[in-house]
Amino acid sequence: MRRRNFLSLSALPFAAPATFTLAAQGIENVDLNVVHQIKNEAFNNSQIMDTMFYLCDVNGPRITGSPGYQKSADYIKKRLTEHGIPDVKFEEFEFGRGWQHSKYTGHMIEPAYSEIIGFPLAWTPGTNGPVRGEAIHAVIRTQADMDKWKGKLKGKILLIDAPRTLEMPDKPHGRRYTSEDLAKMSEAPEPGASFFRPGGGAGPTMTRDQMMAFRDKMNQFLIDEGVLVVVKTSYAGDGGAVFGSSGGPFQKGKPVPPASVAIAAENYNRVLRLLEKKVPVTMEFDIQAQFYDDNKAFNVVAEIPGTSRKDEYVLLGGHLDSWQGATGATDNATGVAVMMEAARIIKALGLKTQRSIRLGLWSAEEQGLYGSRAYVKDHLADPTDMKPKAEHSKITAYFNIDNGSGKIRGIYTQGNDMVKNVFSHWLAPFSDLGVTTVTNRNTGGTDHQAFDAVGVPGFQFIQDPLDYMARTHHSNMDTMDRVPKGDLMQMSAILASFAYHAANRPELLPRKPMPKPAPQRRETPPSSSAGGQ
Repeated sequence: MRRRNFLSLSALPFAAPATFTLAAQGIENVDLNVVHQIKNEAFNNSQIMDTMFYLCDVNGPRITGSPGYQKSADYIKKRLTEHGIPDVKFEEFEFGRGWQHSKYTGHMIEPAYSEIIGFPLAWTPGTNGPVRGEAIHAVIRTQADMDKWKGKLKGKILLIDAPRTLEMPDKPHGRRYTSEDLAKMSEAPEPGASFFRPGGGAGPTMTRDQMMAFRDKMNQFLIDEGVLVVVKTSYAGDGGAVFGSSGGPFQKGKPVPPASVAIAAENYNRVLRLLEKKVPVTMEFDIQAQFYDDNKAFNVVAEIPGTSRKDEYVLLGGHLDSWQGATGATDNATGVAVMMEAARIIKALGLKTQRSIRLGLWSAEEQGLYGSRAYVKDHLADPTDMKPKAEHSKITAYFNIDNGSGKIRGIYTQGNDMVKNVFSHWLAPFSDLGVTTVTNRNTGGTDHQAFDAVGVPGFQFIQDPLDYMARTHHSNMDTMDRVPKGDLMQMSAILASFAYHAANRPELLPRKPMPKPAPQRRETPPSSSAGGQ
């Protein structure tokens, strides 16, 4: 039998009686021999940037239901099979239709020529060749606005947003957490403070159903008025960074607006300044985009079988879908590649686990966690009745990556005090890599919430923010250039170690009480995103 060294961070001065498991007493065994092997493989034989290259540079954007998503899924299946993981399935779910664009050009023609930095908004049509028209500025947010502009927009290029004031940049775009940041993060939230929930805060002035109804009415108005192209300003960023996502509905049968684009704030503001001075502006756009009504939405699910308890499993995951402005490198090819690399490391080292290790690479996260929620409903429980399915008692935990490309600094427990000791032990061998924090705070906005919502332990790691929210999140800058290789190697080592120890732990990870049934979830407006907040 191979001899193992264990890390056991415990104040107990005596050995546990043989009749009790160590985990039951709060002592977590960490196999340091295996951790050493994992670190060596992750840092000295890494293949993660090669995986990133094919996911991003070769395959491009991965809109749900698009040919690009299918191409990436096929690559993942091939890649995992090469790693010795042939059990890869595509699990379909109900969504809507796919969309993909294949051309974008934008220009200001008069009063002086200028190229327009931008990209089409998802689920909006192309222009059927170049279209040229007079620019007009009309902020339309209410029925009164529609009444005001009725009959005045035919054949126009419509700039529909108010201008953004761009401040002189005086702070770096990217940063890492300081020890003070992490110490603050590790503190419990204030008593009575409500945890993050998507859509939390002050809330919209309209209900979700009202927002959806108004969106459909607005889209039909723009079509009926004969608008050539709808132009929106980048909702964040500057310096040519364009942030944007969708402009039309992914649901079949809904009114689709005219061709729509997001453009750089500097370009947008220049046009508005000219119009304010009564200088006519002519703009031209040429967009090719296609809807895919017959393409199925699906998750990619793969598995490394366990040994003595192979019907039980630990699940590693992140969302595979992305937006179209760039290649979806930090949101969320990094999460996908880390999970694939963690699985590769385990196979390359020939590590055996009692439980199976499963990968879940989700689609339609960006539209509201549709893929992970479909998996949860099919495999674990329907949140509307909270009746556990067979796998609910077999899954020990779900671990998610979807907060950019920054290295792991710790983990959120989602208010599950019972796992804090476990995670502290598992992370201890990585403290020299900057991993120090286990916090009982919640985080939101990505797929771990689908699991937490039905009583399955679901967790997101704390990651260095880098320039994720400032530069890459849903922008045209979301490319491999924003991905530090060392950070991804560190993440892969930690995920491989977590998977190994969760799969070999004597007991399942402790759980919070099963939630009460939740009301039927309504669809998410296509302009919103649950991803990577």
